[in-house]
Amino acid sequence: MSASNYRLPCVKRINYRVKASFLLFISFLIVSCQPEKKAELSGYSKAFLPVLDTVSRLFGTNKVERGLHYMDSALSRISKPNIDDKFRALGFHYVYWKKTKVDNQKALLYADSMLAVANKTANPKDYQANYVEANMAVGDAYFSMHKYNDAYRRYFEGFRIGKNYLNNGALSDYSYRMGMILYKMGHYKLAANYFKESYRLSFPTRDKFADFYRNQEVLDNIALSYKHTGDLDSAMFYFASALQYINQYGPQYKDRPNMIDMARGVVYGNQAEVLIAKGDTKEATGLLKKSIAINLQKGNDNSDAELTEIKLAQIYYNSNQNEELKSLLTALRAQLDGVKNEDAEADWNRLISGYYLRKKDFEVSRAYLQTYLTERDSSITKLNLLKESDVNQQLDSFEKQYLIDNLRGHNKIEQRYLYAAIACALMAMVIVALVFRNWKRSKRDIRIVNALNQRVSLQKVDLEKTLEELKASIFEKDRILRAVAHDLRNPIGGIAALTLAMEDDDFTPEQRELINIIRETSNDSLELISELLEVTNEGQSGLKKELVDINALLSKSVELLRFKAAEKNQHIELNLLQQPDEILISREKIWRVLSNLITNAIKFSPRGATIRIDIADRKKEVEISVKDDGIGVPEHMQQEIFTMFTEAKRPGTAGEKSFGLGLSISKQIVEHHGGRIWVESKPGEGSVFYVSLPKPQAGKSNPSKTQQTNALTT
Repeated sequence: MSASNYRLPCVKRINYRVKASFLLFISFLIVSCQPEKKAELSGYSKAFLPVLDTVSRLFGTNKVERGLHYMDSALSRISKPNIDDKFRALGFHYVYWKKTKVDNQKALLYADSMLAVANKTANPKDYQANYVEANMAVGDAYFSMHKYNDAYRRYFEGFRIGKNYLNNGALSDYSYRMGMILYKMGHYKLAANYFKESYRLSFPTRDKFADFYRNQEVLDNIALSYKHTGDLDSAMFYFASALQYINQYGPQYKDRPNMIDMARGVVYGNQAEVLIAKGDTKEATGLLKKSIAINLQKGNDNSDAELTEIKLAQIYYNSNQNEELKSLLTALRAQLDGVKNEDAEADWNRLISGYYLRKKDFEVSRAYLQTYLTERDSSITKLNLLKESDVNQQLDSFEKQYLIDNLRGHNKIEQRYLYAAIACALMAMVIVALVFRNWKRSKRDIRIVNALNQRVSLQKVDLEKTLEELKASIFEKDRILRAVAHDLRNPIGGIAALTLAMEDDDFTPEQRELINIIRETSNDSLELISELLEVTNEGQSGLKKELVDINALLSKSVELLRFKAAEKNQHIELNLLQQPDEILISREKIWRVLSNLITNAIKFSPRGATIRIDIADRKKEVEISVKDDGIGVPEHMQQEIFTMFTEAKRPGTAGEKSFGLGLSISKQIVEHHGGRIWVESKPGEGSVFYVSLPKPQAGKSNPSKTQQTNALTT
């Protein structure tokens, strides 16, 4: 019995590109770290983007474990990685266990974690992308574990999201997987239709290479599907289309020549099968050798090279080239010991069994044949499990269940609406009853309100009359106060003058002390009378504003008070605007404000202190500040000091008296000019009084001015 009598056609695999599929996934990851992609995938943190770039580059150059270690280390140093950072990190782990280590159980754990993290994504666009990707990853892990129903459920969930959100990328991925499943089940015509749909729905992303690689792969898959249906001309057309696509778009990716070569090598090997079916073994042999030469290189798709060597070995077997067959199978054995490949393993045992059968070495042939039959039975069992899963029926069931769940949801919503409508109707009845009752009450209340309105009107008239009387009383009080102050000023001034005239007379020390007390008391009384007159006149006289050079006014105020500061050996430092600026003010009133602030600074500063006066241009206003090193103002008194006749008055550092009127008058003057006055102070650390006055033509920008320091030492 010849080997051909028991030969089982090798199970053709369409997922022939283990390495290529891995790099396709990496291409997707690289998209996320490109600058122009940040607008779309807005979730990555700035700290994670350079990590993503480095890890993607390492994965793409087949330095997977190095990239994974780098990512874990770098991620641990990011203080607060966000949801998308964690999702992408789990994606790298999933690829490592699924594609590199081929440990589907661990890959499933990471895929489940990806799904859990995806459900926490807040941004709707990022959510659907992450959710679809996670479901497809879970489905692929289940499929590799032959848990087909679970895999189909996850694929359908990804499809549902893509359909609901009109996400062509998700729909293309779903169609691609359905094509793969149907191909493995032997439904090649349906598989071809799904692959065509995947190609049609392929969604352009920022990563053009990922789009390119997926599209040429799908064209190759369509050709393989037609090969199995016996439509060899269509198969050759799509193989040619795949090569044309690679040759047309491949040259623009000069940084990835090995992947371009791998893609060509895979197509060459698959194209050779059609030529074998047509009887053109010579050209098929040439294509197979070209494919092997490409993908047998280190870092390329060695698994595909092994399957292609099986095809070439089959040609050698069929053409009785036994020496070439033995040499090729020996080399392939060494490769299979290094790269696990179940599909190639079975056919290798079949071919080596046939070789020893021809050599009449029946014992060795039978041993290899037994291994082959065992592996074939395992493959058939797996294939039967896949066929028994009935993907179409499962997907149809999921669709129906989804519709049922939706209907249940709609029914619950409608039921809630019904309950809400009933509640609203009951509330409306209650409202009508309340309105009727309130209408009856309102008629009674209107009568009460009318009576109250009449009383309020009478009270308003009384209040207006009282207010007029109060204004008259205040006016009369001010008049009397002015009259009294005016009448008192002359005699008290005379007393003060007499004390000066008595200085040259011969008095005893005790008499001179009494005369000094009379003079000081008279002067204090005169100052109090002046401030009282200022208070009463402030509300009577209007402001006569004019354009005043604020530098000149401030300099004059300082100059007039130099003698007062010199009495306590104090220094005044004045900082003026570099360029003079005129503001619209009452010269006399603002001079009084400035003099009052400087006088207070002198009064409450210790001997030998420095008083700093600054003026600054604030664009729309001029800000004057008077800083002293005095006793300071407690926080609870900082508002009271601007109140007339305040209780917050305190004596100066040399015993100077304070009447509590100066700051109140200053505040009135500044506010009448549309400005502000305030203080910043801490007890024992001195005070800074600020006056802000508006500049004319508010709203128009003035040229910026710098300050010039002019230290005046008195």
